Amino acid sequence: MKHGIDEMKKIAKEVRKDIIRMTAEAGSGHPGGSLSSVEIMVSLYFHVMDHNPKDHKWEKRDRFVLSKGHVCPALYSTLARRGYFHPDELLTLRKLGSRLQGHLDRKKLPYLETSCGSLGQGLSIAIGMSIGFRMDKKDQKVYCLMGDGECDEGQIWEAAMTGAHYKLDNLCGVVDVNGLQIDGFTRDVMNLEPLADKWRAFGWNVIEVDGHSLGELIKAFEEAGKFKGKPTVILANTVKGKGVSFMEHKAEWHGKAPTKEEAEIALKDLEALE
Repeated sequence: MKHGIDEMKKIAKEVRKDIIRMTAEAGSGHPGGSLSSVEIMVSLYFHVMDHNPKDHKWEKRDRFVLSKGHVCPALYSTLARRGYFHPDELLTLRKLGSRLQGHLDRKKLPYLETSCGSLGQGLSIAIGMSIGFRMDKKDQKVYCLMGDGECDEGQIWEAAMTGAHYKLDNLCGVVDVNGLQIDGFTRDVMNLEPLADKWRAFGWNVIEVDGHSLGELIKAFEEAGKFKGKPTVILANTVKGKGVSFMEHKAEWHGKAPTKEEAEIALKDLEALE
C-alpha cells in the first residue's frame, strides 16, 4: 500500500523522535546523518518499493542497501514503523544482545538485505544484486543509500563505473548530500564538487532534489524507474541533524548521542515541526 504525503510527513516526524530516543537511551550512535536521511527511507518503504512486512523473504521484493551503515537508527525506526517488528524494540539499540547493532548485522536482524558498516561497500553490493536480477530476468529494483562523505571512498567510484558499464537501469543510488562528515564540512575534508558532474561523467543519470521533500523524492524515484540504459543516482540535498535546533549543520553530532536533557530539548523541537 502506497502512503500519501501527509501521512508520510507524520511518520517521518515519529522516525526522527525514535532516533533521538534510541541514541539517548544507548548513550552512543549517529544522530546527525540519521536525521538527514529520514525522508529518503520513509519515501522508499512507505511509497516507492515493492516489499511485504509480513513476508520479508518475498521473492519479488525490491532491495534496499544502506551503504552508510552508521545511520541505521533511521532504518530501524522505518522498518519498525512499517510493521517489520514492534517499535518497543527500538530502545534496545546498541545494547548487549540486541538485534539492533550499531551497524547493520543481517545475521541478527533478518529484515535487512545485507550487513554494512565499512563505508564505500554498499554500492558494490547493490550492483551485484542488480546484475543478479538481470541474469535471472527479474524486474525488481535495487536502491542504495550512500553519504556524501562516503563518496571519498574509491570503491564508490569503482562501483559507479561498473554500474554504468553494465547499463544497470534497475539500480538507483541515492546520495544524502548533507555537506558534513565526521571531520567537518565535506568541502574542507575532501571537496566533492562538482558532484553531479562527476556522476554524469561516470555514466549515470543524475537527478537533484530537496532530500526533505517527500514529493520531490517520490517524483525522482518514479523518473529513475522509467529511465533506460543507465543507472540513476539521486543527489538528495539535506540538512545534517534536520529538525533539532542544536544539531543542524553541526559536524560534532555525526557520532555523538544526546544526553537525556538534550534529548528532551530535541523532542520538543521535533514536536514543533509541521
